[in-house]
Amino acid sequence: MPNGFPRPATTVARGPLATPAEIAAYLGVPVKTLYQWKYRGIGPKVHKVGRHLRYRWREVDTWLDQQTPYDLTA
Repeated sequence: MPNGFPRPATTVARGPLATPAEIAAYLGVPVKTLYQWKYRGIGPKVHKVGRHLRYRWREVDTWLDQQTPYDLTA
């Protein structure tokens, strides 16, 4: 290791963090909606990296799976 610190084994298995623009495109909503959800505490879990917001794909998918589906048969 160049800096002398061991690299955690889980780092290799992790996927990249997603930007709000990527998540908005994935969910089909405007980026502004993600910011509103963050403010209201109702959207997918978001992490601050410095001054930037980032999402973990697995947390977005978990949040999406937990959403109540609409009953369109009524």
